[in-house]
Amino acid sequence: MVALDVEPVHGVKALAMWWYKVGSLSALIMPSNKSVSDAPIFQFTNCRILRNHELQREDLWVREGKILNPEKLFFDEKGSADIQLDCKDSIIAPGFIDVQINGGFGVDFSLATDDFKSGIDLVSQKILSHGVTSFCPTLVTSPPSVYHQILPQISIRNGGAHGAGILGHSVANLSQAEEAVQHGATFITHLFNAMLPFHHRDPGIVGLLTSDKIPAGRRVFYGMISDGIHTNPAALRIAHRAHPKGLVLVTDAIAGMGLAPGRHTLGQQVVEIDGLNTYIAGTKTLSGSVATMDACVRHFLEATGCSVETALEAASLHPAQLLGIEHKKGTLNYDSDADFLMLNDSLYVQATYIAGEQVWRQDTLGM
Repeated sequence: MVALDVEPVHGVKALAMWWYKVGSLSALIMPSNKSVSDAPIFQFTNCRILRNHELQREDLWVREGKILNPEKLFFDEKGSADIQLDCKDSIIAPGFIDVQINGGFGVDFSLATDDFKSGIDLVSQKILSHGVTSFCPTLVTSPPSVYHQILPQISIRNGGAHGAGILGHSVANLSQAEEAVQHGATFITHLFNAMLPFHHRDPGIVGLLTSDKIPAGRRVFYGMISDGIHTNPAALRIAHRAHPKGLVLVTDAIAGMGLAPGRHTLGQQVVEIDGLNTYIAGTKTLSGSVATMDACVRHFLEATGCSVETALEAASLHPAQLLGIEHKKGTLNYDSDADFLMLNDSLYVQATYIAGEQVWRQDTLGM
């Protein structure tokens, strides 16, 4: 946590009340009122919380890394906040979850190196500034030996000040895709990219979005690289309107994310970054992305004209549902993990929290 500049509140005699600054947030330390737990209770005030698919003007309560139910706190525990933080009308949304990221900031997850773990650590720390609190490191298509070398080095871990937590392409036609879903498949990797194009007689995997052969009760999710390069805005709108609840924003980011244009690696091949375009060297074939998750959310909002809530949930709730962890991540429901973001109205990340701890703040970088 950050160092605190503490000053007493004048005129208060018996009560131990103090004001301090946490970044741009004004916080008030309240009189201690311990009941069930000795852990401090944080109350985030003056904010709009994304809960139940809409932005609600209410406070967010956190204790021991979890979202608290204030009614239980008040009526069952007879408790109150230890620390109040004024969010200054920020949006509070669940932390973003990137389920397809191949690397970034010079690190390629598909290359077996002696310092592979330090590379994972670097990426997990850097993506905090883009609102990602959990991610799934992914490998591009590689020789079997690469999987055997790399996969044992990737382990599930909780997020924190060290970085985001680690939770751990097809040319199929429509009938093959439907069969795969009937046998348990649930996710289409980056829809429209590196797959057979839509055709009116065989719509290919795209047809799964409106297929009538999906088993009852099963939802098909599909990833979208909303970087303004991989998918035309019209295609984004078509996919979203056809199956909005299954859309999962992914970066598909490669080692070149966060780096200057030029040549970089992607698994066993060399790619060249030209602006936001990433091509296999010597070709015009797109390969991976250099977009960040927060940028994908903003582009998705602009391209589709969807609501702010929908754009935020495509990077938080939907990936959590895909992974089957929506009971603890991807929402701000009571008892869920306190992984959340503070954003301004333009959806730029102002601060990132994991388990209730501030792990990144905009002005720490002099911005």
